[in-house]
Amino acid sequence: MNINGKTQLIGLIGWPLSQSKSPAMHNAATAALGIDWAYVPFPVREEDVAAAVQGLRALGVRGVNVTVPHKQAVMPFLDEIHPAAQAIGAVNTIVFKRSASSQHSTAIGYNTDWTGFLTDLASQQVAVAGRGCLVLGGGGSARAVAYALASAGGRVHLLSRRIQQAQQVAQGIAPHFPEEHVSYHTLRELPQLAAQWPAPLIINATPLGMAPEVHASPWPAELAFPPAAVVYDLVYNPARTLFLQQAQAAGCQTINGLGMLLYQGAQALTLWTGQQPDLALMRRALEE
Repeated sequence: MNINGKTQLIGLIGWPLSQSKSPAMHNAATAALGIDWAYVPFPVREEDVAAAVQGLRALGVRGVNVTVPHKQAVMPFLDEIHPAAQAIGAVNTIVFKRSASSQHSTAIGYNTDWTGFLTDLASQQVAVAGRGCLVLGGGGSARAVAYALASAGGRVHLLSRRIQQAQQVAQGIAPHFPEEHVSYHTLRELPQLAAQWPAPLIINATPLGMAPEVHASPWPAELAFPPAAVVYDLVYNPARTLFLQQAQAAGCQTINGLGMLLYQGAQALTLWTGQQPDLALMRRALEE
């Protein structure tokens, strides 16, 4: 990569970022497109989110992805928010749009997590409509997953250690899908909900299991997975989390978060560049 005075910057903000595979994926994609762009990780602490957005705008950065723990915290500092991201209550992609008549760029927030998640489910031939969907977590990723599942006709059950967190997510999403089921529960209700559905879709939308905390899982060790369940972990590093190992031992179909990372990243890159990247090349970069 040849960085020069004409190189356009895109990147990633979050904390921590040492395990992220996004730079490899995006830099491979922009090189293949033949454009002089570079994707850079920007570690940002929670107390510095506002300053980071202002600084990125001032530096002429074209756009960034937003990862944990900033997907909700970043929203008050944006000029515009896409309707889907507003409904979800979380942003994972920012586009800094500068008009020819103004040196001031407009910061626009999008959410490509939900569409990336649905695209990956479709690629794995996982049906959602009418299916019981247990979403573990209450943060920005859980919001996007719950929105995606409700939009596809899933019967969504949000579970969090803090009932208020799950309630907030459910009540924010349910009005957008009045014909669908969106409920909230504490994790103590997990055994009853797991038994309610013969072939549920169970999603870990928490950071539990992410490197370096590889020995953590949101699923209780004493609770058996329904054997016909499809079990999805948004965590992709490591590729086989303890959560997925538990599910695999029970005979479940398991999917990690690499596909979702791929598809949400490709959609973000299109928002920034207006071009369609090479998905196969991006996947190879992620798997190296």
